[in-house]
Amino acid sequence: MVKLTIKQEAFCLEYAASGNATDAYKKAGYSVKNDRIAGVEAHKLLKNPKVKKRIEELMEQIRAPKIAEAAEVLEYLTSVMRGESVAHEIVVEGIGEGCSAARIVSKPPSEKERTKAAELLGKRYSLFSDNVNVAGAVPVTIVEDLGDDD
Repeated sequence: MVKLTIKQEAFCLEYAASGNATDAYKKAGYSVKNDRIAGVEAHKLLKNPKVKKRIEELMEQIRAPKIAEAAEVLEYLTSVMRGESVAHEIVVEGIGEGCSAARIVSKPPSEKERTKAAELLGKRYSLFSDNVNVAGAVPVTIVEDLGDDD
């Protein structure tokens, strides 16, 4: 972790949470006359190498647990395609005399969901190709045909 002042650290934490440099600058405890000045000063802070590095560290901490990695996405799509995942749906059923009750039902993916997962996996692995890439040199000939119609 890089060494920052208390206000710089507070700025980094606020900025990582909100993404708004002006608000982060004000919430960090810096005294400002107006938002324009706060924005200018916040922009200067964002250029500071130590502040930039700390924000990158904080963003990595935020990003890691919340964002799915490519392998996780591919595993999920594969489980859906194979029908191994389970979806939960709320079903409302009549129980007589105009009354109904809701219950949660577990069900495997539908054929449509499985097909969509297979399609996404196929696109990832380039199994379907609508475009054919042709590599090679094609000679270009320019013919000047202005004619003598004078």
